Amino acid sequence: MDIDAFIAAHRQAWDRLDHLVKNRSSLTGAEVDELVDLYQRVATHLSIVRSSAGDPLLTGRLSALVARARSAVTGAHTPAWRELVRFFTVSFPVVAYRARWWWLASGLAFVAVSWAIGAWVAGNPDVQASIFTEDEITQLVEHDFADYYSENPAASFAGAVWINNAWVSALMIIYSVLLGLPIPYALYANAENVGVSGGLMASRDKLDIFFGLIMPHGLLELTAVFLAAAVGMRLGWTVIDPGPRRRVEALAEQGRAVMSVALGLVVVLFVSGLIEAFVTPSGLPTWARVGIGVLAEAVFLTYVIVFGRRALHENETGDIERAPDVAPTA
Repeated sequence: MDIDAFIAAHRQAWDRLDHLVKNRSSLTGAEVDELVDLYQRVATHLSIVRSSAGDPLLTGRLSALVARARSAVTGAHTPAWRELVRFFTVSFPVVAYRARWWWLASGLAFVAVSWAIGAWVAGNPDVQASIFTEDEITQLVEHDFADYYSENPAASFAGAVWINNAWVSALMIIYSVLLGLPIPYALYANAENVGVSGGLMASRDKLDIFFGLIMPHGLLELTAVFLAAAVGMRLGWTVIDPGPRRRVEALAEQGRAVMSVALGLVVVLFVSGLIEAFVTPSGLPTWARVGIGVLAEAVFLTYVIVFGRRALHENETGDIERAPDVAPTA
């Protein structure tokens, strides 16, 4: 084979392919088709050169060109660290931010119910007597409530708390398959527990101890639970109101977004567990312990608002790229 003639006949195609590969991020539909066609033709040229010409320089040049074109056509694998960074800067915060009104409503409803139950318990001795005996209330108020946070080694307690809170949040998300209907009841049950405990502590003038022990970790912990409840109920509502999309597409997108929240909350609840195990029972002054809880809450909310709002303005949904159940359309 005349190598010079072969180069002269096909150089233009090779140069054109090189140009398309370098500008692959801004190609039109016709240029994408041309890129695929040229990739196949140049791959054939490489095969011919390897079997006939034996020119190492030309073989190397075409091999490199075909490899870059293959990457452009088939797509390159994104490094795991970039996927991780994208998850925490886009996927998780934007899903949380998009559910902000459901999130806020869940939190306000929880606080209102807890406060109402707490006030009812604190102001009615008959209600207190129906819950515990006088000796049991004294034991709870004077010892058990505070001892709960320090009776086990901090490391094992942190692990147990993390697992328990993650399970509660997971249940909120699992309930979404039932249209989210059990979620309000689950929130009410937790609000009732908090309200009863707070009411009993308030009845013995121990409300300062109650808030001093529950706020350092409780702010972040309950915020995570409210978020899980919010996205679960939002997924259930998608069945009723899918918006402009087909219902199956809306459910698939929202379902994958819910899984993003489930994964993100693992980290949030881990931080909450560490605070509950190491800060809540510590010897720090109450203002310092509560301050750490408030700081953790502020950092988390700021993170969601800043990154979530930015991602939303960039039309991100938190869904995976090139979702398999959505066909490309022109």
